[in-house]
Amino acid sequence: MSTIEEQIAELQSIIDTHNKIVFFGGAGVSTESGIPDFRSQDGLYNQKYAYPPETIISHSFFQRNTGEFYRFYKDKMLILDVQPNAAHRFLADLEKAGKLTAVVTQNIDGLHQIAGSRNVYELHGSIHRNYCMRCGKFFDADYIKASDGIPCCDTCGGTIKPDVVLYEEGLDNDVLRGAVSAISSADCLIIGGTSLVVYPAAGLIDYFRGDSLVLVNKSSTSRDRSANLVISASIGEVFSRLHV
Repeated sequence: MSTIEEQIAELQSIIDTHNKIVFFGGAGVSTESGIPDFRSQDGLYNQKYAYPPETIISHSFFQRNTGEFYRFYKDKMLILDVQPNAAHRFLADLEKAGKLTAVVTQNIDGLHQIAGSRNVYELHGSIHRNYCMRCGKFFDADYIKASDGIPCCDTCGGTIKPDVVLYEEGLDNDVLRGAVSAISSADCLIIGGTSLVVYPAAGLIDYFRGDSLVLVNKSSTSRDRSANLVISASIGEVFSRLHV
């Protein structure tokens, strides 16, 4: 059984010898920035609300109970007072060095872009984009946070909806195509901070045809056996010890 030091050294060697790296990440990438994940012991799914979180963040619930949706959304999902961590920063540096071609993320917090990453495919949208459902006007996250009750357009009065993928909604086709293209042309795919149980997002890694599949996650996943390297540790701990 190799030590964590040996595993990190092996990951460093993989990074050093590949130039078309893609990173596929989930909630675990942002938990170290203070954003709760959904399925851990302290995650959103294990907290008590009048409705289950899965129900509240569904398309049909948003339509029929918009006020209750926004009470939960503003309190638990619209988190703006956080900063990128070591994982976000390392990936941004790796892209600047020309070795990482894309980040594919299931997160909606925008921390990859805040850290400096440019080519980011946000599978589930972003809290930083919000649009009036009537006229299409754009609003940033601060406008939503500062609004009372249901945020309304200051031009036409229409209801504003976050550009996040709710349950019962499909993923954006352009984002999907970009993510599939990036993954299918990568020579190394690093998967981090995700349990790989959310589909169709998790299914995208089936498009990988490269020679090095790396998994960095605290808990085991269904893909561990097919990976070249599995590191069972927090992604921030691992990435803080790597260099470009």
